[in-house]
Amino acid sequence: MRDASPPRRRRRAGVVVLALVVLAIVAFAALAWRPAIDPVAPPARTSFDAALIQRGAVLANAGNCTGCHTVAGGLPFAGGLALATPFGTLYSTNITPDRDTGIGRWSFEAFERAMRRGVDRAGSHLYPAFPYTHYTRLTDDDVRALYAYVMTRTPVRAEAPANQLAFPLGFRPLLAGWKLLFFREERFQADASQAAEWNRGAYLAESLGHCSACHSPRNALGAERRGEHLGGGDAEGWHSPALNANSPSPLPWTVDALATYLRTGIAADHAIAGGPMQGVVRSLQQIPADDVRAIATYIHARMGPAAEPRQARATASVERARQAPFAVTGIGTGASAPAPAASGPGDDALLQLGARVYADACASCHAMGRELSSGSGLQLPLAIALYEPTPASLIRIVREGIAPGEGERGRWMPSFAGALTDEQIAALAQYLRRAGAGAPAWPDVAGEVRKARHP
Repeated sequence: MRDASPPRRRRRAGVVVLALVVLAIVAFAALAWRPAIDPVAPPARTSFDAALIQRGAVLANAGNCTGCHTVAGGLPFAGGLALATPFGTLYSTNITPDRDTGIGRWSFEAFERAMRRGVDRAGSHLYPAFPYTHYTRLTDDDVRALYAYVMTRTPVRAEAPANQLAFPLGFRPLLAGWKLLFFREERFQADASQAAEWNRGAYLAESLGHCSACHSPRNALGAERRGEHLGGGDAEGWHSPALNANSPSPLPWTVDALATYLRTGIAADHAIAGGPMQGVVRSLQQIPADDVRAIATYIHARMGPAAEPRQARATASVERARQAPFAVTGIGTGASAPAPAASGPGDDALLQLGARVYADACASCHAMGRELSSGSGLQLPLAIALYEPTPASLIRIVREGIAPGEGERGRWMPSFAGALTDEQIAALAQYLRRAGAGAPAWPDVAGEVRKARHP
């Protein structure tokens, strides 16, 4: 008996392939599907214990919830904040108890599912820009306290703009596959070998604080890279420095310095908080000082002891702060500081330009040395931004400056976006990297300047 003809074999193969495709679609649909949870009447404030609401307020500040769910000048928790990602722009949702545009009709079951598993009341998967990958570690009592707090805020009718994502990423069921690869539902487990303060800090940093969401590198699909926890990342156009043994800080942090920085945004011989970190500090000011110190204790432990290479870097940084090229003369008269040795064609002219920009625009504050109560700036060989693997944060600081929130008091630095050209900013960044940090030149600083101007 002869085999079936080639056309018939092709038809059979096609049927098999089609069947496999249908089965894969059905299997994926089953994996992605989540049921909706019935809406409820918004709970009355009196249904929550006052102490539980207050505890929820502390927890919401520990997680900096207002930082993502409040637009500048907008009402608290009403959402609408744009978050630029490599995949497009996401907009934060309204988490006030408004019936129609917020979460007023969410039961505790729906709220808990969103926090622990990243699925909203209607059954849609949530993008991991909402850090349920961290919130899954929360205790049951803390989830209940957060629910009590958000459900007793003032309702605001505000519809968030539609997300603007590259095709096909707007198709939420795809997130089920992402979760299968990268998400693990788990609860925080205390380390019996560590002190209570360390464990409290670990719990806050790894759950509500979601520190690694900004301070860890991410892979091509937007998940934190395994094995590089707290190894430094990027957020909102800023570089978030490593908080582990690879910390780029020229002077090793202490627990006291970290606690002061987290609570005030400034610490002796360390930079001022800028960019997204300003909002984090603003929130941490509202939680107990003991909790802030616990976070500092945990992060300091992750950095590890200041080994010989870090100590040598600290000694060299202090020495550079005391000597040229920052011991400039003729400040304000156009005189330039000596530039470091050039390393290639065109470097000399670039570094000489950077030295002139430093002398004219920076040295009048940064060459004076700083005390916490003084008006002068940090000596730049001690600035973390000079030692980071990318000039992104340094460029953003120069372009945008650092200013306290509206109506708040705090340290500030003026913006130079209107005073310096892109060429001058690029030359300044490279000069500070070479002369201030004594480090190899950054690649494509001009490109980073363009990105800062057109985020």
